[in-house]
Amino acid sequence: ESVELPKPKTKEMVKLMKPGSVIVDVAIDQGGCVETAEVTSHDKPILLKHGILHYAVPNIPGAVSHTATYALTNVTLKYARDIARHGLEEAVRLDEALRKGVNCYRGKITHAAVAQSVGEKSVELATLV
Repeated sequence: ESVELPKPKTKEMVKLMKPGSVIVDVAIDQGGCVETAEVTSHDKPILLKHGILHYAVPNIPGAVSHTATYALTNVTLKYARDIARHGLEEAVRLDEALRKGVNCYRGKITHAAVAQSVGEKSVELATLV
């Protein structure tokens, strides 16, 4: 199964944007998704290129780490509890969102985009649980 991966935005695409537009490259710490983006920092977060404001701070939640930790915990604790209560296999059978979050299981890549990104084939999680 082929998965459409995000397409990096080229310099030519950026130049077509209206001056004053803003690009937020939240994937900058994984290589970025905009050709013109460069890593910025919380101290100096904005870079102007081709009339376009670029914000490309890696680890954006790091600016509010305490709050970010609580936010992440609040949305993931349910999954940890479900896995503890039912075991992983039953928990993924019961919860589609959790099932979609499994990238690898039993040595197999179960997420199509992850598999494609490393040149491998994915295996349906349902066949492994």
